[in-house]
Amino acid sequence: MLNVIFSSEKRKNVLLLLEDGPREMNTLLNSLKTTRTGLLPQIRILEEKKLVAKYDDTYELTTIGKLIVDQMRVLIDTIGVLDVDIDYWGTHNFDFIPPDLLKRINELRHHIIIAPPITDLYSLHKTFHKDRTTEYVYSVGNIFYPDYYPRFTEMIDNKITINYIVSEGLFNKIKTEYYENVKVFLKSDYFKLYVYHQKMNFLFFTFDDYHIVINPFTKDEKFDSKYILCSTEDALKWGKDLFEYYLKDSTPITEL
Repeated sequence: MLNVIFSSEKRKNVLLLLEDGPREMNTLLNSLKTTRTGLLPQIRILEEKKLVAKYDDTYELTTIGKLIVDQMRVLIDTIGVLDVDIDYWGTHNFDFIPPDLLKRINELRHHIIIAPPITDLYSLHKTFHKDRTTEYVYSVGNIFYPDYYPRFTEMIDNKITINYIVSEGLFNKIKTEYYENVKVFLKSDYFKLYVYHQKMNFLFFTFDDYHIVINPFTKDEKFDSKYILCSTEDALKWGKDLFEYYLKDSTPITEL
């Protein structure tokens, strides 16, 4: 069956085209930019394997075909995510993602890997907040960038809600190095601070109304400035679920 599905691009694409409902032959031919002579033999193989059924000149997935295509889509999308930069995915540590969300990594399709110039290394927000105003920002991480104070102040002044989960190490640093500034932030209804009490083995991830950014460590737990940027609706939902995963083991901080 795997050979039937994946050894022919035409067969694979027919199945994916039928995922959203029946299609007439002419629609399939136009979508695949092929001829009836070239496509019919491949469709007949799908019919023989009970994946596709024909009514007049219209084709649709069988019940078995729908089951197969549901799994095909997840596999193809997952491969599509990893294929963007397999070296990056293979050399970085993604163990911080819980198993149920790791299985949904296909929801990060259409992402890009960004290697920021050194001049923009500490101005990450410029990449994904340009010309857009969000209502909220959710972040989990081990770091406050050097420009955190003007950035947070600007967001609070613009009534953007900041939800920030920090590691215990960063929280200790906040109490010693950022005390006065963060104390002011905590007085605002637009700044929510939490402490995560377990190991946080990644630099940070953050998302807003439009983007999600993920910056993992390398497998040997070293910093790498490259990060993942994605802007799809599915990716934002995935990011929200990841934030909720860390929030359930975090303690809210109302004063320092």
